[in-house]
Amino acid sequence: MKKPREPRQPREKYKVRTRLIHGSYPTGRWDYDHHVVPPQSSSATFRLTTANRGARAFQQFGSSTAQEMPIYVYDRLDEPTRGMLEENLAAAEGGEMAVTYATGMAAITGIFGALLKQGDHVVAHRALYGSTYTVLATWLPRWGITASFVDMTDPAAIVAAARPETRCIYFETPVNPTMELIDMAAVARAAGEINSGRNEEHRAVTVVDNTFATPFCQRPLEFGIDLVVHSLTKDICGFGTDMGGAVIGANRFYHPLMGYRKDFGGVLSPRNAWPILVYGLPSLSSRLVAKQKGAMKVAEFLLKHPKVGRVAYPGLPSFPQSELARRQMTSYDGKFAPGGLLYFELKSAGSVEDRVAASDRFVDFIAEHAYTITLAVSLGQVKTLIENPFSMTHAGIPASEKASGGVSPDGIRLSLGLEDWQDIIADLEAALAVV
Repeated sequence: MKKPREPRQPREKYKVRTRLIHGSYPTGRWDYDHHVVPPQSSSATFRLTTANRGARAFQQFGSSTAQEMPIYVYDRLDEPTRGMLEENLAAAEGGEMAVTYATGMAAITGIFGALLKQGDHVVAHRALYGSTYTVLATWLPRWGITASFVDMTDPAAIVAAARPETRCIYFETPVNPTMELIDMAAVARAAGEINSGRNEEHRAVTVVDNTFATPFCQRPLEFGIDLVVHSLTKDICGFGTDMGGAVIGANRFYHPLMGYRKDFGGVLSPRNAWPILVYGLPSLSSRLVAKQKGAMKVAEFLLKHPKVGRVAYPGLPSFPQSELARRQMTSYDGKFAPGGLLYFELKSAGSVEDRVAASDRFVDFIAEHAYTITLAVSLGQVKTLIENPFSMTHAGIPASEKASGGVSPDGIRLSLGLEDWQDIIADLEAALAVV
């Protein structure tokens, strides 16, 4: 195989924004280098020159590190397009390796499946994305794995909830949908206390869902977190066209994550990996800079509106965790990067049903009349998306758990797109008039 062309200085000397466009590794996954547009493979199986080479490929699989060039045998094991995306995702988060999956939820369950066994225990934050909560509260107990949900803004609660069988500490920051922040360095210290005296096999692994922030806004590994998980479907893809998930961390996690993906089959197809590699990662920084500007303008508008009771956006000076936001949400250049998502609550009264009805009137008006805002789940697209998490994305969580986690019946999640912020505000103002 031809040796890849090397730039005049090591790639690590270039800014990360540049490396997300041009590639972060001297990849040997193709037999030519420095493509204008990375190629896409479309083969489920790969030709082998000898039986011995095929045998070496199976011996090598999952036991090598992410930087070693694989022998390709079968798409479900490994293939070059997906491998190039994984190289760049690892660089984006500052990790040694990345393993991609078909969806974000496949990545999350891949972590649990690869790292946990019957009898193990998970400590998780009290507020999570609905499907993540369901996996922890419904599916894992069927296999003898239990979870405790605690307020992880208090690191002492993590230590108090831990058991000898605790093997995972799991949370999101910012939290979906409330935008509450978890101090990652404090969680890492709590994990260190829990793991004191434990051998490698019995240590509790810390995992952060970094989907809301993206690696542009924060990089959890820098704060001592073990693994980062993403729904690539959101801001990293950026255009709402392709699904995917990823887990990023140290090489020691590579074998179990790859082995689980191989056997359970939740592999990201090269057709989905390619647009994320070609369009998503290269434009991530530019998109987030623009979204943050719009999010701040919209948050300031909502903060002053008489029909809005509360606005949660890390960029606001009034944000309760403003100091923590400025400490851990920073761009690659060290600038404050509060992201493109916000959560606000309408001023409504009455029963839970009455408050849900008020939020329904608000989002229904937007669905019918707004030009710049789309009623849809998901987030991180070029279009601004809105939803009511209480009755939509978090519907599967019991009402008591939603209440303790701050998911309000009249709460609204807004994912800023790239529209002109003045137009977004105009559509929000018209919808607020009907509440």
